[in-house]
Amino acid sequence: MKEQIHGGDVYRHPEALDFSANMNPLGTPESVIRAAQEGVNKICNYPDVQQLNLKKALSAYEEVPADALICGNGAAELIFMLTLALKPKKAVVLAPTFAEYELALKSVGCRVEQVQLTEEDGFELKSIKEICASLASGAELVCLCNPNNPTGKLMERDLILGILEQCRKNHATLLLDECFNDFIDEPEKYTLKQHLYAYPELFLLKAFTKRYSMAGIRLGYGMCADIKLLEHMRNCVQPWNLSIPAQDAGVAALRETEYLERARLLVSKERLWLKEEMKKLGLKVYDSKANYIFFKGPVDLVEHCLEKQVLIRDCSNYVGLEKGFYRVAVKQHEENERLIEALK
Repeated sequence: MKEQIHGGDVYRHPEALDFSANMNPLGTPESVIRAAQEGVNKICNYPDVQQLNLKKALSAYEEVPADALICGNGAAELIFMLTLALKPKKAVVLAPTFAEYELALKSVGCRVEQVQLTEEDGFELKSIKEICASLASGAELVCLCNPNNPTGKLMERDLILGILEQCRKNHATLLLDECFNDFIDEPEKYTLKQHLYAYPELFLLKAFTKRYSMAGIRLGYGMCADIKLLEHMRNCVQPWNLSIPAQDAGVAALRETEYLERARLLVSKERLWLKEEMKKLGLKVYDSKANYIFFKGPVDLVEHCLEKQVLIRDCSNYVGLEKGFYRVAVKQHEENERLIEALK
């Protein structure tokens, strides 16, 4: 049986208000739902194997050439595609971080070196010394998430550029996951998109999942100037990996610019309110910049919250974390009030 290692297990807890998965608090846009529904009317056909309409819309949205884009069945599929294409013998990941990097790496027999982020340092990457040492000793891939999941901590652009320079020097690839970049206060200040063509070693990962609250339709994409690498990745997956409803929904979602700005402002306001209310309860709250909050509390908090029909993310299955660490999504104010009542 497939193990549930991520949040969003609403199937085992259908009555609970879900704070364990970090979706856009505004919910899925109606235009996206309509596009997916209309796409169902065309399922007698195969999906467009070249994904032309979607890539055209993505190219305009991200302001990158279409040949620098690759789409996948969620960001997770792209992580597996990249590792299958590269087949690294050694790679570097942070701990704690998103589990899918290590799962993908181990699926190709890769040795994974973990750079431990400590509670004493607030789970921040203070130095790139360990990553540089791993690169110098043969690591072929570095996986970073900015802001990091589950901590929500941001790495400064110069820090990541320093790692990228070391990747270039050692002929390695940097997978930079920016799936939560859209929810931080100044996304353009932290993205490395403008460095794509200066660094072919950079693979940027993004997704529709959290940005448009589209987890169930599975749609992600990557950007990279290494066209040969993208072609190799496409050869590592079956041709029709994106359904017609997914492609149509993606095109519709990319038109929702005002919706995204509203979500960013809502998240910024509610994140601050939630942090303050949680601190009043005596919880140790870390300074997340994303659309979720990472904190430390009683070891039995998940069970107590479920008694109040509220589902939070137990982070003890993240490498480097123990019982008592949690993550909660930032939602709309009435829902956030319900979370605070449950935590009380």
